[in-house]
Amino acid sequence: MPIYQAVVLAIIQGLAEFIPVSSSGHLIIVRRLLGWNELSPAHELTFDVALHFGTLLSVLFYFRRTWFQIIRAALGGKIVRFSEAGGSDVNLTLQERKDERMLLWFLALATIPGAIAGKLLEHSAEDYFREHIVLIAAALIGVAILMWLGEKFGKLEKPLTRTSFVDALIIGIAQAFALMPGVSRSGSTITAGLFRNMTREAAVRFSFLLSTPIIAGAALLKAHELHKEGLPVGMHAPFLVGIVVSAIVGYATIAWLIRYLQSNSLRMFIVYRIVFGVIVIALAYMWHLQ
Repeated sequence: MPIYQAVVLAIIQGLAEFIPVSSSGHLIIVRRLLGWNELSPAHELTFDVALHFGTLLSVLFYFRRTWFQIIRAALGGKIVRFSEAGGSDVNLTLQERKDERMLLWFLALATIPGAIAGKLLEHSAEDYFREHIVLIAAALIGVAILMWLGEKFGKLEKPLTRTSFVDALIIGIAQAFALMPGVSRSGSTITAGLFRNMTREAAVRFSFLLSTPIIAGAALLKAHELHKEGLPVGMHAPFLVGIVVSAIVGYATIAWLIRYLQSNSLRMFIVYRIVFGVIVIALAYMWHLQ
């Protein structure tokens, strides 16, 4: 794999893993449109591992303090409010303290549907959509409509620490659908959060925290496969480039999106998904790529 391809694909992964536009869908579409499909399965597996580890590093580093506070609270330790409001445990009510302690377990619950679906369907779903990029474009457009409906009808009033059992379960089920390229893991989970009346910032923070175990699980599974095969010849440099570039871009993307959604809607991403989806459908039929 040429280094310039590794850089381009790592940038796409770092951006699209967290912005609600589908990283897997963009990677497949860009590879198809640019003719970058000549990688062997071993080379593709190697680079997938690099991209997953890069984005895992970005989300772990950005939320390192938050994860420590969430785990400490869940295990009965000191509570420090890690919601959007900030602050300490001094003025928290008993209900707020309970809510803070439950967040880790709700994140664990929300991980289960995606983990089960990933184990059962990951390769079959991605392989099928890889051969039918019109379906990826349709998923981009369809989820954009759902995002618009979530923005329109969601009350946008529930903070992160008021996440409930039902909220976590619904968001977790939504995350399972992200196995289909074009849906977007962050797009599906943020949209589900909006339908559950979460604030935009609460929805995006829950989505990013939820991404940590899912990305880690995917990275470890792929790394286990790679360990059995070993790094293919010529993939050492692209492997390192993929990790570093996707980690840096991913960290910057997380920081930007959280700030952006504090005072802006998802409209920009909704419009992008629809326009990009329409363009891909048009190109697919013009170039017979469907």
